[in-house]
Amino acid sequence: MEIKTAIILAGGKGSRLRPLTNNMPKPLLPVKGKPIIEHVIDNLIRQGINHIILSVGYKADKIRKYFSNGSDFGVNIEYCIEHTPLGTGGAIKLASKGIDRPFIALNGDNLADFDYSKMYKAHKRNNAKITLALYPVEDVTQFGIARLDGDKLVKFIEKPAKEEAPSNLNNAGAYIIEPGVLNMLPDGKCSIEEDCFEKLSCKGMIFAFRHKGQWFPTDNMKRYNAANDNFKGIE
Repeated sequence: MEIKTAIILAGGKGSRLRPLTNNMPKPLLPVKGKPIIEHVIDNLIRQGINHIILSVGYKADKIRKYFSNGSDFGVNIEYCIEHTPLGTGGAIKLASKGIDRPFIALNGDNLADFDYSKMYKAHKRNNAKITLALYPVEDVTQFGIARLDGDKLVKFIEKPAKEEAPSNLNNAGAYIIEPGVLNMLPDGKCSIEEDCFEKLSCKGMIFAFRHKGQWFPTDNMKRYNAANDNFKGIE
């Protein structure tokens, strides 16, 4: 696999996890005795992805103190600082400057055992500009649900009623992105979902990869507690 770089979005305030995040950035909250984001990095390392860019903002100094340059973890870690919140699109666009090969972008608060090799094979087979991981959820009313045409993404329906959901597949927060694609995004704060996915899906350039392993979001207390109870770690 030619992908060697991953961008991890780790800049959010984690407001729905307060008071746990009053003094600790969400990526460093422990699950199974290890920070959430360290599990994410473990899965990257396991698959030979050793250049990691952490997009950080809230309490960034604590994340930098924990990981430093990554040498203690067997990776090369760089940091991209959000001095003001840039949204998912703005953060990935800023962090990806200078990258001239396909790269992975990840939400840093999801615990999952994504198979990036399989995902990349699907990406190449489809000649995709962006491939995103989807995961089946039980309650479609709580997530953005994908409408697909085969493996092509048509659009996301945000928190649809159960009877109106086009599938049960949710955006799992892992993307393979071709270099240069994000030039379409405006500078500054923007949403990769609204300002990129919606526009490229109309052109048949975004494809889905159905993830069949573990996936645990940790963006509120109920989900964080469920991850602590059920996440099995990275094999």
